[in-house]
Amino acid sequence: MAISQADPLMAGGAADEVPAGPDPGAELEAPYSTLESRRHQMFPQLNADEMERVRRFGTPQRWQAGERLFSVGQVGRGMYLVVTGRVKIVRRDGLGREHLITEQGPGHFLAEVGTLRGHPALVDGEALTDTEGYVIPPDRLRALLVAEAELGERIMRALILRRVGLIESGSGPVLVGHGTEPLLLALQAFLRRNGHPHTVVDMDADRDCSALVEYAQAPATDFPLVICPDGRVLRAPDEGQLASCLGLLPEFDPNHVYDVVVVGAGPAGLATAVYGASEGLSVAVIDCRSPGGQAGASARIENYLGFPTGISGQALAGRAFVQALKFGAHIAIPLEVKALHCGQDPIRLELADGRMIPTRTVVIATGAQYRRPGIEALEHFEGRGVYYWASPVEAKLCKDEPVMLVGGGNSAGQAAVYLASHAAHVHMLVRGPGLAATMSRYLIDRIGGLPNLTLHTHAAITSLDGDGWLSTVRYNARAESPAPISMPVRHLFLFIGADPNASWLRTCNVKVDDKGFVQTGGGDLGCAAAIPYPLQTSVPGVFAIGDVRSGSTKRVAAAVGEGAAVVAQIHSYLAGLPAMAAVAGARSA
Repeated sequence: MAISQADPLMAGGAADEVPAGPDPGAELEAPYSTLESRRHQMFPQLNADEMERVRRFGTPQRWQAGERLFSVGQVGRGMYLVVTGRVKIVRRDGLGREHLITEQGPGHFLAEVGTLRGHPALVDGEALTDTEGYVIPPDRLRALLVAEAELGERIMRALILRRVGLIESGSGPVLVGHGTEPLLLALQAFLRRNGHPHTVVDMDADRDCSALVEYAQAPATDFPLVICPDGRVLRAPDEGQLASCLGLLPEFDPNHVYDVVVVGAGPAGLATAVYGASEGLSVAVIDCRSPGGQAGASARIENYLGFPTGISGQALAGRAFVQALKFGAHIAIPLEVKALHCGQDPIRLELADGRMIPTRTVVIATGAQYRRPGIEALEHFEGRGVYYWASPVEAKLCKDEPVMLVGGGNSAGQAAVYLASHAAHVHMLVRGPGLAATMSRYLIDRIGGLPNLTLHTHAAITSLDGDGWLSTVRYNARAESPAPISMPVRHLFLFIGADPNASWLRTCNVKVDDKGFVQTGGGDLGCAAAIPYPLQTSVPGVFAIGDVRSGSTKRVAAAVGEGAAVVAQIHSYLAGLPAMAAVAGARSA
């Protein structure tokens, strides 16, 4: 069967922590076979003292033999601690295939990372005997992790490894499609970047799969199909429909006023969430796609402090994501913010689905997106050979084929190095005379040592061609030829420049520079006395950090630093609100 599993690193581990996943298509002889050496960490048994410490956070429950504690797709009640009796854990996918994961007895707890958010269960839990235990709801579980540091560390590690195991084993929804359908690739990337277990079945390579016979004759417009764990079938769904089927769409209490709502779950936004929530602020983070932002697409970041062997952007984002959950941040993905209404008290964020989120402060951390060059027919080939990121999904598509990459920044360099380990050859195009002015030296040296990478300088693409899928790229390169050069290429990666994601701020009149990046601080805005906080925008209570901010340093470390700094400024701003209200009341009197 032509099956590919999701990337296990999103669950919070890193390449030096989590073993590599199984080869695509390989049958797993035993659940979590590649994590077998860490089984004691995945399923630790608590002693009597540790069980007593956990019980303080839960409520007692009883289950009869044969009774379900929880089922796949059922809204999660929290973590289950087994005191007496025995429970079996079974995983199953949308095709009805079941596999026993483990049996758990006294001292064992049942949960995984999604439990922290109250997400639907990814496995079935059934009592094998009459069983007694405790249920620790998500909010109390987060309190446990913080209050019991050493025990919390063991529990958190187990939760992460269990999610990794589910990703490796291909649990959850089954995506069925034909080869390289753009929507199939987009859905696969959405689930992978959100760390959700899934399986992909390529109908072109697996025409004889008996489990899919009833779908094989479906019209082409139905593909890709998504078979949800509860048996529902989605036909060519978008990301929102898929998230809804899996119970991932977050809820908001319309009466709760947050201290801060962060828009954007990149490094800057997640840093704000971690520091804000850990210091007692009520924090929500909203993102329309997945954690990590542009950094999440980086194959390997090697100059981030504290990771001498490097770390993938997705692994770094995954760790920060789980860390924010641990401290109680409400992370809402995927949700899109439509507008900011700042002429009200409290400030309100309007979502694309019409809901309003009230908050005392807002942090704009929406980052920037790679620019779409003015090339004719570019939109036609997006998802059909043209990409703006380089993940394992795209790397698999271009395996042993030549690819072209445009861009000279660090993200382009990281992508080029990563793709060179999969593609037959990488042709890298830059407008300037070289890479020295825009790229870190370690990446320049790495690229210079790649035998299957050619750097084309003073180069620019002029046109694209292909019948449905990209097949030819034409470009000018003064150093190579006075006439346009035509190259047969099926995969083109664009990492050129960046435009700010700030169009949703128009309703609030937040000031931006001539390129659309958000201005902050009195110096940039010419009104230092009126804006006391360096990261505040022209609108009181609205702050901006990271790549979306005018004048920011486009580095992950800088974004994280601004995420931490803005929390201190928010504390100061919030402390002044009662005094400001008292002054306003005295004046009106």
